[in-house]
Amino acid sequence: MEGISQAECLWAKSLQCNNPHYTNNTNVGQYHDSIGKRVIDLKMKLKFKYESKTNSDIWFESSWFPRKETLVHVDDLLKTGRVSELEIIDEMENSWNKKEYMRLTRELDRQPENIVVYFDGGFNKEDGRSGIGIVIYYDKGGEHFRVRKNEQLEALDNNNEAEYAALHNALLLLEEIGVKNIPCTIKGDSQVVLKQLDGDWPCFDDALNRWLDRIEELIRKMGLKVTSEVLNRNQNKEADKLANQALLGTIVHSHKRLE
Repeated sequence: MEGISQAECLWAKSLQCNNPHYTNNTNVGQYHDSIGKRVIDLKMKLKFKYESKTNSDIWFESSWFPRKETLVHVDDLLKTGRVSELEIIDEMENSWNKKEYMRLTRELDRQPENIVVYFDGGFNKEDGRSGIGIVIYYDKGGEHFRVRKNEQLEALDNNNEAEYAALHNALLLLEEIGVKNIPCTIKGDSQVVLKQLDGDWPCFDDALNRWLDRIEELIRKMGLKVTSEVLNRNQNKEADKLANQALLGTIVHSHKRLE
């Protein structure tokens, strides 16, 4: 893992050990729609041995809590003087001691997190042009950001391929803004793309399979744990509007901090 920190290596290595494809439907958070586009922080839990007055080894495991609370809970437990062999565990079953976790969390605080991606693709049968729309919400350093991008494409054959191209380009955009080794929620109105990505539906089309291979490779490369959600078109208005604007020749690319 040339070019990344030791903390990121620890994170990425544990991801690779637990799931080579990183794609499943584990719910990593709840999305709150007020155009605030928030997804709850990565969840953590603690496992530790309690030093009782007896000779018995007594182990406790906490419930899940937001990542930002981790060190508060750890410090409170350690103040008792009766806690040893404490493990900090995330939803993907990666675990660290306090020293390792402090090194890791400093890295994570400087990286994008709480990522929600919306994508959509459109296809014009008359002229063979496609339009893709992408909206990404994320947090970084305690601030909230939104990326909006669309593009007009040629040489695609149908609407399903345009949807796949939209998702592929959304992942390239995540890579561009530095997203790696973290859960990510992907939302779109294409059941075909999201059900095939999750492995729920088979993919028999050669062209779509090539797109699927590219997408899965990007997910592996970035170390993402993907949660997908199929939306109705009304819930995907932003990405849909961008895709339609691309078909009309109106190109948008903005990256802004949200208040």
